[in-house]
Amino acid sequence: MDAVDLAYAGIASQAEMIAAGEVSSKELVQLYLDRIERFNPRLNAFRVVLAERALMEAEQADARRGAGGERPLLGVPIAVKDEFDVAGEVTACGTNAYGGPAQEDSEIVRRARAAGAVISGKTHMPELGAVPWTESPTWGATRNPWHLDHSPGGSSGGSAAAVAAGLVGAALAGDGGGSIRFPAAYCGLFGCKTQRGRVPLAPHLDAWHGLVVNGVLARSVRDTALFYDAIADGPNDPGAPSVPPSSFLEALGGMAGQATRPLKIALASRLPPSPLTKLHPENRVALEETAELLRSIGHEVTVREIDFGPMAPPPEFTAIYLRSIHEEAATFAAPQRLERRIRRLARLGGMLPAGAVDWALGRQAAFAARVNEPLADHDVMLMPVSPAPPPRIGAREGWGWLRATMAASATVPYAAPWNFTGQPACSVPAGFAPDGLPRAVQFVGRPNDEATLVALAAQIEAERPWAQHRPAAFA
Repeated sequence: MDAVDLAYAGIASQAEMIAAGEVSSKELVQLYLDRIERFNPRLNAFRVVLAERALMEAEQADARRGAGGERPLLGVPIAVKDEFDVAGEVTACGTNAYGGPAQEDSEIVRRARAAGAVISGKTHMPELGAVPWTESPTWGATRNPWHLDHSPGGSSGGSAAAVAAGLVGAALAGDGGGSIRFPAAYCGLFGCKTQRGRVPLAPHLDAWHGLVVNGVLARSVRDTALFYDAIADGPNDPGAPSVPPSSFLEALGGMAGQATRPLKIALASRLPPSPLTKLHPENRVALEETAELLRSIGHEVTVREIDFGPMAPPPEFTAIYLRSIHEEAATFAAPQRLERRIRRLARLGGMLPAGAVDWALGRQAAFAARVNEPLADHDVMLMPVSPAPPPRIGAREGWGWLRATMAASATVPYAAPWNFTGQPACSVPAGFAPDGLPRAVQFVGRPNDEATLVALAAQIEAERPWAQHRPAAFA
């Protein structure tokens, strides 16, 4: 296989090729290290590249394969968002306020290694994951491979840029208000936020009081399904959903099951009135074209708006978000080195009444019941991922905390509610705008029903393939 084709093959195909002896893990790791050396200076996707360590792990994976070892990700390189601990490396979280190196891997990293994955490096994110663009005073701006003047989104922007540019086949990510789905949408990837509790959070078992879900960014639905099957919590894991997980790959292969029957899909785009959240024409086109595609393959799509209440995101989400920033900022070795806007947000979060989080969590069930009313007689909800395309690099440079926070809030109204409710949602590519930037739509499923989302996304991918598209500058 051509080297560029191999770089963009995706982790499922790479795992199969390594298992068949068609390529070695060491060859694949070296290919990616060469591409990182060539392209990362333009993208700024990686904070640190673990070249020697990755090559050593690749040699060990090749030895295991030679001895007949079988693991789902054996020898496949992945990257790690810089909010997850990798033993022996600092966890920067987008800032320079960090302390010493981590003593052990985060649980999601440990499980990825146990599945055979090789860790190639750590990717950039905004400070504390607080905004949906990946720029920071410490580490600079990460750029979108499809248009270098634009952001790849955030907070998992470095992970998305690395995968979209073919610097790695998949990368760990996290989503506290859209931080898997925005970068996926902006970079032409599939991004699935699973049900709360499906993917391990340890050592941060209640990250952002339940808003955060850990996960992966990958090129295709199959890549994503393979990864989640390899690392997801089982029914006996602490904090796992009460409904046991079904296999993501079975859902993908089971298009003969749920998703080939005609689904009832609720199309929603209306938000509470706000001058900040007007739906961009290209995002509306993506929504309308996807609705027509769904109808053409036999699904029923009807307009059914969602009652988000007077504000989106809801004030309950905002209260938890602010309090979580306050609490996380206090965990750093040198919080005085956080950027000024983050310090201001942390102080604001500290000023909330002591019971603010309990108040918000106490309203969670009623909010979920209201926004999920369309799912009483529909299988899936279809809506935008965000109101607008990715912002330009530096567009928020010099903005104060209030203006920047308002811009962040205006990005998340379609995505953040599902972090508050905890149910699954995914970003699915939907073609390209005239300027070359990817477009996307969002599917939201019933609680615990990732299977329908995965199968439906796979149908869309079969009809409108996206994984073969590559940014010209990185082909």
